[in-house]
Amino acid sequence: MTKKLLSICFFSSFLIYFAYGKADSGDFRVRGVNLGGWLIVEGWITPSLFDGIPNKDLLDGTFIQLKSITSEKYICPEKSGQRVVLTDQKGKSESILRLWRINETSFNFRLENKKFLGLDTAGSHIVSVSTAPTASETFEILRHHHQSSRVRIKASNGFFLQVNKERVIAHSGGNGGWGDDDPTVFEIEIRRQLDGEFQVTNGYGPRAPKIMSRISSSCRATEINTVRIPVGWWIASEPTPPAPYVGGSLKHLDKAFSWAQKYEMKVIVDLHAAPGSQTGSTVSSSRDGFMEWGQTDQNIQDTVAVIDFLTGRYAKHPSLYAVELLNEPLMPDVSLDTLTNYYRAGYNAVRKHSSTAYVLFSNRLGYNPADPRELLPLSTELKGSVIDVHYYHLFMEIFKTMNYQQNLDFLYKNVSAELNQLTLPKGPLIFVGEWATEWATATLDNPNYSKASKEDYQKFAKVQLEVYGRATFGWAYWNLKCHIPHFSLEWMIKNDYIKAIDGHGVKSGVSSITYWKPSDMVMKFLKLSPKPNNWFGKDFRYVSADASEKSNERFMVLGTDINGYRSIQDCKIHGLVRVLLLQVDLLLPLSLPLASRVN
Repeated sequence: MTKKLLSICFFSSFLIYFAYGKADSGDFRVRGVNLGGWLIVEGWITPSLFDGIPNKDLLDGTFIQLKSITSEKYICPEKSGQRVVLTDQKGKSESILRLWRINETSFNFRLENKKFLGLDTAGSHIVSVSTAPTASETFEILRHHHQSSRVRIKASNGFFLQVNKERVIAHSGGNGGWGDDDPTVFEIEIRRQLDGEFQVTNGYGPRAPKIMSRISSSCRATEINTVRIPVGWWIASEPTPPAPYVGGSLKHLDKAFSWAQKYEMKVIVDLHAAPGSQTGSTVSSSRDGFMEWGQTDQNIQDTVAVIDFLTGRYAKHPSLYAVELLNEPLMPDVSLDTLTNYYRAGYNAVRKHSSTAYVLFSNRLGYNPADPRELLPLSTELKGSVIDVHYYHLFMEIFKTMNYQQNLDFLYKNVSAELNQLTLPKGPLIFVGEWATEWATATLDNPNYSKASKEDYQKFAKVQLEVYGRATFGWAYWNLKCHIPHFSLEWMIKNDYIKAIDGHGVKSGVSSITYWKPSDMVMKFLKLSPKPNNWFGKDFRYVSADASEKSNERFMVLGTDINGYRSIQDCKIHGLVRVLLLQVDLLLPLSLPLASRVN
């Protein structure tokens, strides 16, 4: 499978689900969706993308331990680095090897201290003294044909690693078979795996440019009002980014801006992966799980240069709405001083090109998150800045024991209180840049996602929309499409988890709306194209047939049951006509009669 699976027409497939129209009014708020997994890979979104990679369980950043079959102990370098010995402690951090993949069988082994296993100058003893891999730090993994976890490790001297008493050396020709008495045989145990952009491009190797460029060119723009588009730092090096990354992302981002302009949407460009990785995970394309962003002045300058490049390219484009300087920096690894200094420099880079684009500051995240107010002093000082907060009821310990009602209470009490704390009269705008209708105990030990009922999810989504709707900048759902259903807004809409309407009325928890037959009075209020198929994305208020009832709420057309009719006159002749509309402020769908347009 290829990256074509990632694109799957992000824009066109969503055309009829959301329609908001222009984003130029003074009270405009983002009602958006993230296009995660499109220009930067996150394997959990589309795991099938990795299916064509040979030895796909041994990608960059895979944490492994090597256990000797004969001694049943794990290889482990001594602190001095001068030799490799054995330990019986399973999971001991010093014995964890992080793979750097060269090809499908050749690897470097990086340690917790960021040094690499290799041969000493004598050429047979294994040491861990080098901070950069060379030929001496390159090993080949040979797997048993029928038992892939059983391996031999060949060093650069052509000999296999073997256990010699309590030491590991490279001095065997490996002719002893694969039996339990062979000191060159090891059991490979996988402790953790990464599945990001680095892993997929390096995993496919020379085939990566061809595979990763197969993105559908037939996509069209959605008609939601905003898309948040995550990108990686290497986009600034197009068309030939450093290996293993491949070109093409910038071309597709250009197309996204063109589509957005055509369909009157706004774009938030989000630097999701900074050089060195600000999260130490797949999210920011870490090679091996280390978080190395922000540790040098040069790294910060390189990151600011990416922001300068992106803003300079799109500053004059009418669809650019905001630039997010960094996504989810990890605390405590990223210090507040480092982050605020970078945010100030990144803000100045944006302002060099644009005085109107909003500048988004993502809060630091972690299993014990920072004070959400820590960015208020900086963002209050810098005009046009926005604090981005992400709300998931999944990853922190606090959510692992909450029942359904407790999750709802947490939204009403804790999240509402936090948004209130952040929302100051002269402070920055607040953006809920990522959220999804999922919670830990709905899926805990339950891969089929069936523990919570559909009604539970509908209610949870409704409360989320109510609470997150208070964010002064707006919100964006994560994600448009995803392998995991409740992280896919498209799936949630298609399967009535965020909307539920049958042919008899509304089941969205709002109120039942009566159907009216079209009449001359209704027609008089319509200022639309005579072809119903051109109604999508228009802004309306509805009126009853006798004009006795009018709505103060705004709606957008999502669809009709009259696509086969050629004109409004046909609709009128056929009597009852249903038009599926979206309530703009609450993102709740209603089935209404023909409506009058807002002037």
